[in-house]
Amino acid sequence: MKGVTKQFAIGGASVQAVNYASLTVDQGEFIALLGPSGCGKTTTLRLIAGFERVDAGAIEIDGALVASSSIHLQPERRRVGMVFQEYALFPHVSVLANIEFGLRGMKAGDKSARTGEILELTGLAGLERRMPHELSGGQQQRVALARALAPNPALILLDEPFSNLDAGLRARVRAEVGEILHAAKTTAIFVTHDQEEALSLVDRVAVMLNGNVKQVASPQELYTNPATRSVAEFIGDANFLPGVGKGDTIECELGVLAARKQIRGPVDILLRPENIELVAAQPGLPAARVRHSLFFGHDQLITVQLPTGTFLSARVGPSDAYVSDLPLQVEVRSPVVAYPRKN
Repeated sequence: MKGVTKQFAIGGASVQAVNYASLTVDQGEFIALLGPSGCGKTTTLRLIAGFERVDAGAIEIDGALVASSSIHLQPERRRVGMVFQEYALFPHVSVLANIEFGLRGMKAGDKSARTGEILELTGLAGLERRMPHELSGGQQQRVALARALAPNPALILLDEPFSNLDAGLRARVRAEVGEILHAAKTTAIFVTHDQEEALSLVDRVAVMLNGNVKQVASPQELYTNPATRSVAEFIGDANFLPGVGKGDTIECELGVLAARKQIRGPVDILLRPENIELVAAQPGLPAARVRHSLFFGHDQLITVQLPTGTFLSARVGPSDAYVSDLPLQVEVRSPVVAYPRKN
């Protein structure tokens, strides 16, 4: 995608759903398009699939131009497989017939061989005669994926594919889907607003905000080194503390911190809760105070108030020691990321 734009007329007003968005996905790569509701990610998926026309920019799939302001290749000619949020299985035919739907025109022997491969790949062998209503939610998800994979598309698009599954099933099914796509060496784009799904499943994550792709990076790089403050605010829990950049260091109310990269002038420092360490108060030094705690079992989020009145959240183990008003010292695991502060 290069500079792709899409506007819709809603109530007499023009709404910019996708705003000069650009994205490159490598062959065989599994990437997540992550963003809040209304950011344009589903519209982007529909533009790639050919369900919507682009207003400007261009889309190429496997080296072929499929969309621009003057070109619109029909969806069925783009070699794109689609897995919808509600699966869209044909309820009146078997698993086998659902998978064979995309193989129309193929010789009977070739069709049988291909469906056999796909049934094995997706773990559906032995279930081919069942009807969709006889399957679990996870099995239906795999049928939808098998049907999309069967014609050997250049690209698979998945639109919020796990949102209809209960929480207990969701983690297992998304792991299965990830394994299937990697085993098939299929290029895939997965749209979601769920950060946990995106960060745990794919090779890279593209963060979309206000119709534009703001950063594309590995899950680890995205979380630890967000390109902008807006990305940092969207991904995970974040504390921000004012400071002054001095090049390799940043001065703030917690002391002098090492900077991840050189920066000067007024800044906002990104402090992830797990990068904040709470230690015993030292005699004679100003202390922070515990104000609130959220217990999750495997860990807890402790809110402390600094002597200046600033509140910070720290992630700690499941200890019962952090009682209200407990005095503590706050230490930071650096280096830290910082952003120029806007006036």
